[in-house]
Order: sequence, then structure tokens, then C-alpha cells
Amino acid sequence: MAVGIFAGIPVRDCGSAVEWYTRLLGTGPSFRPHEAEAVWQLAEDRYVYVVEDSARAGGGVCLIWVDDPEAEVDRIAGRGLRPVDREQHGDVGKWVFRDPDGNETGIGGELAPAS
Repeated sequence: MAVGIFAGIPVRDCGSAVEWYTRLLGTGPSFRPHEAEAVWQLAEDRYVYVVEDSARAGGGVCLIWVDDPEAEVDRIAGRGLRPVDREQHGDVGKWVFRDPDGNETGIGGELAPAS
């Protein structure tokens, strides 16, 4: 079975959300289906998008799994965003970011062994 994902995050204002998610993801949207939606392709058949929906804004939760989460969090910090929380479960780490609406995006993955 082939696996893909198109995960949506409801926001109050698509324009300001695009600015914030561009800083989080390190690039602008891959495409804009319309004025109230922006889509980022993270990998083949794997997308995250923001959609203007003020009634549901702030309730989104997602996790982006990366090969080197610590390095990715450092890159994000270089773009001016800081995690609001950090979790560790065995050899897996998760850094939590919250957009201005309160949606949670985690950056997570396996941690490098301590040297």
C-alpha cells in the first residue's frame, strides 16, 4: 500500500499563517490553491497545508518526523522561532511549536546517541 498524507491546519488568517509557517518550514508554500489556503510539500506525497477557517483555528496538532530533529530545531531557531516545549520518550525527541492561533506543530525524530 502506498502511503501519502495531506494534513490540514485551520487558521484565522491565511496571510499571517503563511509567514509563520514559512519561518517554521524554511520555505514558502509549494502552491496556493486559492487565497485562503497554502500548501507545503514536505516529501513525495506528504503535504501540510493551512486553511483559513476561524471557527476551527487553534485546534490543530501535527508532528513532522525528521532525520535529525536537533539540527532542524536549530535551523528553525535561526529563523526566529523557538519551541514552547520539549518531550523525550526513550530515544525519540519532540519539540513543540505553536503558531499564533495556538495550533501545535511538533518537530520530532530519533535522537543521536549521547557521546
